[in-house]
Amino acid sequence: MQIKTIALGLTLLCTGTLYAQKKPIDHSVYDGWKSLNQVNVSKSGQFIYYQITPQEGDGLLQIKSNKNDLILAVPRAANTTFTTDENFVLTSIKPTFEETRQAKIKKKKNDEMPKDSLLIVNLQNKDESKIPAVKSYKLAQKKNEYVAYLTEVEKSITESDSTKTEKNKPKKTETLIVQHLSTGDTLHFPKVEQYVWSQNEDFLAFSKKNDAKDSLANDAGLYIFDITSKQLKKISNGKGTYKEITFDDQGSQLSFLADKSPEKSQLKDFKLYYYTPALDTARILAQQNTAGVPQNWYVSGDGQVNFSADGKKLFFGLAPIPKVKDTTLVDFEHAQVDIWHWKDDYLQPMQLVNLKRDQSRNYLAVVYPQEGGRLISLVDEKFSRTSTTDDANNEWILATSDFDKRIAMQWEGSTPTDIYLVSTLNGQKKLVKENLNGYAFLSPNGDFVVYLDRESSNWYSYSIASGSSVQLNDGIPVNFTDEENDSPTYAGAYGYAGWTADGKGIYIYDRYDIWLFDLQGKDKKLLTNGEGRVTKRTFRYIDLSRKDLPRKRTTLIPAKEEIYLTVFDEETKYNGIATANSTKNANPKEIFTLPHTYRTFNSSEDGKVIVYTKEDYTASPDLYLTSNFKDETRLTDINPQQSDYNWGTAELVEWTTPNGFEAQGILYKPENFDPNKKYPIIAYFYERLSDGLYTYQAPAPTPSRLNIPYYVSNEYLVFAPDIRYEIGYPGKSAEEYVNSGMRHLAQNAWVDSTKMAIQGQSWGGYQVAHLITRTPMYAAAWSGAPVVNMTSAYGGIRWQTGMSRQFQYEKTQSRLGKTLWEDQDLYIENSPLFFMNRVTTPVAIMHNDNDGAVPWYQGIEMFTALRRLQKPVWLLNYNGDEHNLMKRQNRKDIQIRQSQFFDHFLKGKPAPEWLSKGVKATEKGINWGLE
Repeated sequence: MQIKTIALGLTLLCTGTLYAQKKPIDHSVYDGWKSLNQVNVSKSGQFIYYQITPQEGDGLLQIKSNKNDLILAVPRAANTTFTTDENFVLTSIKPTFEETRQAKIKKKKNDEMPKDSLLIVNLQNKDESKIPAVKSYKLAQKKNEYVAYLTEVEKSITESDSTKTEKNKPKKTETLIVQHLSTGDTLHFPKVEQYVWSQNEDFLAFSKKNDAKDSLANDAGLYIFDITSKQLKKISNGKGTYKEITFDDQGSQLSFLADKSPEKSQLKDFKLYYYTPALDTARILAQQNTAGVPQNWYVSGDGQVNFSADGKKLFFGLAPIPKVKDTTLVDFEHAQVDIWHWKDDYLQPMQLVNLKRDQSRNYLAVVYPQEGGRLISLVDEKFSRTSTTDDANNEWILATSDFDKRIAMQWEGSTPTDIYLVSTLNGQKKLVKENLNGYAFLSPNGDFVVYLDRESSNWYSYSIASGSSVQLNDGIPVNFTDEENDSPTYAGAYGYAGWTADGKGIYIYDRYDIWLFDLQGKDKKLLTNGEGRVTKRTFRYIDLSRKDLPRKRTTLIPAKEEIYLTVFDEETKYNGIATANSTKNANPKEIFTLPHTYRTFNSSEDGKVIVYTKEDYTASPDLYLTSNFKDETRLTDINPQQSDYNWGTAELVEWTTPNGFEAQGILYKPENFDPNKKYPIIAYFYERLSDGLYTYQAPAPTPSRLNIPYYVSNEYLVFAPDIRYEIGYPGKSAEEYVNSGMRHLAQNAWVDSTKMAIQGQSWGGYQVAHLITRTPMYAAAWSGAPVVNMTSAYGGIRWQTGMSRQFQYEKTQSRLGKTLWEDQDLYIENSPLFFMNRVTTPVAIMHNDNDGAVPWYQGIEMFTALRRLQKPVWLLNYNGDEHNLMKRQNRKDIQIRQSQFFDHFLKGKPAPEWLSKGVKATEKGINWGLE
């Protein structure tokens, strides 16, 4: 027994020595920490390819076989594509990070910046070819003997012009090159602007421009190149703007938009053109005066052009002809003024934010090229959205309208909509549902509309043939919207998984389970047999279908084979995989549930080669390969350097709040945690975070959140409590959960209760500001972009969207549930500004002058109040940056300052200059105050 004790002591001693040898994370490690991006499986499953991307620097493309053999590694690759026979792989190669950085330092113009290259690799013999300065490349969707790419080719200088001056350097012209992949043979087409393949690679269409200085040039126009015969044909003549060049699925019809009006014309008068091989040239199918185009409307140059799958219909956009500016007016002699009107649909700031979108707004129309060009304008300005089925062969489209309801968005945050069906045969409109607060979808066959009514929490199906609706979930005693909704607004839906393969049924989620409903309302089935609700585990469908096929947007779930589901255990936070079958009334078959998180599922077309990422707090998301989830092969190890650093652990903490609520949170501890030491602790919170117990968090300069891995590695404890809210009392709710959770942890001898701190951003920043007015228990606080005065913020603007802030306080995150005039005391009680005299905690505020979500004067109000009260307070304003920091240099800076702040107040380290003295405006950009 004694020997065992000694051995255990030696083991602990060795373990402690091992931990001591590991480095704490510092701010220099961020750039090299990597993540996986663009994970894909080739159609046959023969190849798996992915990007390993550092936070800053040059990424790496790796292509592996399904036996885990490395086939190819390409630095700085992007936009990777396999040919349909998988004999070739093509990828763009980006310039090096340092090349681009140096070009930016030298302030080079766009056309002087380093260019992408194109790499073509023959996977059969490993031959590689690299083409420099490639702007873009394209393959046809169904056949890939050729690649087309756009590059710059130098024009030769004639001998008479060959003086070696900068002015007479060889000039470049954008040239389309068509290359046969097997032979390498090429064809060159100069002065090309846009190009597109037909799906079967029979034709290549492209537009050309004239040489700007050649007044006699006649190159401009649209061309079609026959790949088989190698014949080039000009099908539309004249310089102008060519857009939306579109083939039908069979490659037998072509349509495009073209504006051939004078270059300086303010009104771009686009026309819809149409071509088939039976025509000598493309003909105009629609323009201003075409029958069916509304009066004072025209063909929009911003609309999409699409054929239906059967090629009978051609969809495009129409729009009212806009007013144009009087160019004879002199700007400095006329007022620049925004006029706000109380009857405007949208506030003036929202109109200005959406100005470009509104100027390009267009409305769906359809034309029948094979029926004499019959044209139908389907919707007008009263409609906000339209959608078709994937193939668009059916008669009806779905359209929504919030016309005459938009003003209420100011305080509701959203508007109810009227749901319509519009006939593509004659433009007839059918009202499906009026004033719907929810969502509506067109079934894959276009014969039903399925919609969720959030107000009643019910799902409905509307039969287009009969014109009647049925409640799909009638008689089912579970809720299909958020059961834990704690906001004074309608709960959000759990959503739906997809449709049956025949399009006659829909799979819908409740909190835990998956239901299958027949669209006629005659049958319903609990796919997961109620196992989710009984065991408090959430099942969700894993969609392994490929979306790289033409017209493949809708998720169709196979009926007679096993499907894979993710499993999430609400109590343990474990994740896993199960199988189910819609033809059997049985519980899902669990394959595993483990303390990991699984994401990024991709599959071969036959579903026999599956890849996914696996992670937890101690393991970064690496890629794994399987055929059935019963065994796995690890494909990557993207962050091996992590083993050199003192990392951490994550554990679930549970406690009971003062008012008797069961609560959960995550406690992060250092890897070298010693229960005999006392640790400072920082609480980071937003709303609910505990479901992320097994989520990896890379050390990174965050947009403003707490950099948890950094602090844990540097021997802090970090606590992330869930907060559940009482409507009308968000501040008290934060007290209930955050303070009680910290007090619960402070009972442990290894928590230093005199060195506790809090940090939050945005909504979290508000809660930090509230908490320090209610308790002196925190030694330091960091508040990012906080609202501190709900009375002044209530009437403000979210400048990023232009929306009024009223909806946030009445209906959504602030959860007050009343207007300012209904309960002023409630607004004051939840406004920390009115209680700043109670603050004893040193607090740093970050609030930036380009914050588009929370007006930065809120941070100023907090700072000036505390400064007036002579409380220790600092305000960081990252000039021109946003609500969450977008500029990486600012993200890096705030990591340093925040760690210095907490190190000073929680660990007693010396204060840096910015903290002790500040930095004067005269020293801005000279002295950073970090010493």
